[in-house]
Amino acid sequence: MATQFQSHVCKFLLLFILQCIITTTTLAQAPAPAPSGPTNITKILEKAGQFTTLMRLFKLTQVGDQINTQLNNSNQGMTVFAPTDNAFSALKSGTLNSLSDQQKVELLQFHVLPQYLTTSQFQTISNPLRTQAGDSASNKFPLNITSSGNQVNVTTGVVDTTVANTIYTDGSLAVYQVDKVLLPMDLFGPPSPAPAPTPEKKKKSGADDDTPATDDSTPSADASGAVGFGGHLHGFMVGSVGVITLIALFCL
Repeated sequence: MATQFQSHVCKFLLLFILQCIITTTTLAQAPAPAPSGPTNITKILEKAGQFTTLMRLFKLTQVGDQINTQLNNSNQGMTVFAPTDNAFSALKSGTLNSLSDQQKVELLQFHVLPQYLTTSQFQTISNPLRTQAGDSASNKFPLNITSSGNQVNVTTGVVDTTVANTIYTDGSLAVYQVDKVLLPMDLFGPPSPAPAPTPEKKKKSGADDDTPATDDSTPSADASGAVGFGGHLHGFMVGSVGVITLIALFCL
């Protein structure tokens, strides 16, 4: 009996030790929780849906990479206004194709603010807002945002729209849905008026006149180029009459 009891005890201990080894090995091989990846504007838009055209343009112009790099390598927040696929479809046919590569970059950068803004902060901002596209003071890329209650209005001087939805916000990046493409004045505004022509200077008279004064005593040329001798002929005739008169008096 003692031998059987010892055998059962040994088997139990062996099984217990084997179970401990298996459990320890399993726990050692279990992967640690994966760290949250870097912020990626494309993945955010892909998860939200209905932003296929914007994602394609971000990739084509590399503006998406610029946003990701800036977010993950600096403490500067950003705000992105994301037009939906329907917003791009509503543009006049050929609008995007008419833009150069640089103009496409400027168009997308016009949708990006180099600061993080919540919807409540829209009530206290100073317009016009500076975008990644650059100059806002000389009526090239002005973006104006006003807030009334729960409605946030966005205007560019060419397009007026509202913020339709908050897609993403994490304290560093805010992405808001807009139902129109934000068209900047510099690319889609009315053309600048042509400069007024410079008035021609009036021709001076008198001594400054380029036309020389005509002297009646000098021969003049008519249209055929012939020279007139009116003054000399008159003198010749007067002289001839005088000679004839003297001859007639002498003969008498």
